[in-house]
Amino acid sequence: MLEQVILFTIIMGFLISAIFSPIFIPFLRRLKFGQSIRDEGPKSHQKKSGTPTMGGLVILLSIIVTTIVMTTKFTDLSVSTYLLLLVTVGFGLLGFLDDFIKVVMKRNLGLTSKQKLLGQIIISIIFYLIYKQNDLSTVVEIPGLGYAFDLENLYIVFIVFWLVGFSNAVNLTDGLDGLVSGTAAIAFGAFAVLAWNQSQYEVAIFSVAVVGAVLGFLVFNAHPAKVFMGDTGSLALGGAIATVAILTKLEILLIIVGGVFVIETLSVIIQVISFKTTGKRVFKMSPLHHHYELVGWSEWRVVVTFWTVGLLCAMLGIYIEVWI
Repeated sequence: MLEQVILFTIIMGFLISAIFSPIFIPFLRRLKFGQSIRDEGPKSHQKKSGTPTMGGLVILLSIIVTTIVMTTKFTDLSVSTYLLLLVTVGFGLLGFLDDFIKVVMKRNLGLTSKQKLLGQIIISIIFYLIYKQNDLSTVVEIPGLGYAFDLENLYIVFIVFWLVGFSNAVNLTDGLDGLVSGTAAIAFGAFAVLAWNQSQYEVAIFSVAVVGAVLGFLVFNAHPAKVFMGDTGSLALGGAIATVAILTKLEILLIIVGGVFVIETLSVIIQVISFKTTGKRVFKMSPLHHHYELVGWSEWRVVVTFWTVGLLCAMLGIYIEVWI
């Protein structure tokens, strides 16, 4: 029975995204919700200017509908499902506001970094309060070592850092056609397996719903992209993957499973520190995917390579958790 639910979930998530995307794209074009490309980015990206963005709304629609429908068919909606939807929708709305300011108000940087951070922190605190009220675990485990420690009241700091950190990490990764769609599908697929292994079926259903949603979106987001997910999608997916890791108590394992997101973020941190301290850049451009573009790799080659790395990271994460 559960196997059928999982299968129908990924099919439903895929179909909602795949059906609504071609309807939504012309609507975005009519509203002139086109992406503005920053001048400091790779010159090859200037031709993408005007490509419809905010496609993350389709991903959100697919995730919400699929999760609620398939979870209620299999079991009752639990606090885990509510927490997952809270963060996904909350971060998605924050991203939508950011996108709206960029494309409608023509302010290319959208929300200020302080405004975005404040919104992320507020959502994270609300998540923690509900999490704590339901007496969920504040223990953090080191994968593969069998060592765990209880953060108790300090867990709120950890949750804020994890949700904000990974939402921004996925957002940084969203710079090439299909890059985040593919890597997110892989990472959520891995956590679906891990949640299933823990008998956390509500989390598994949600994770599979995300896989279906982003794969359906990828049909139109793969190079050359007909639509971008924007911050609406990337912030939502980043917050969601961190929430899945928290609910499965595999927070630290996310560093491995979401290795591509971590590497991309580290490349930005390294670049900033190097330039501010030495005046020199380690990479031709950060995040890392732009470095490889400027080295001469085609966009498709960069994306497929990062997908492959993401798959290896996901497999390593599953191996560590299940077999070690």
